[in-house]
Amino acid sequence: MRKRSRYSEEQIGIPTEHEAGANCAGLCRKHGMSEGSFYAWKAEFGGMPDG
Repeated sequence: MRKRSRYSEEQIGIPTEHEAGANCAGLCRKHGMSEGSFYAWKAEFGGMPDG
């Protein structure tokens, strides 16, 4: 049995949207998360390639 991922593919793509030019406050509002959580995710997933 495969271990389930902690975050969905959509959530992992949030830092990529920010790098593409999206506003941090707008992304947080869109995905229902705090800016602190966003920066923590960005630190963890920001450098990951797509796919």
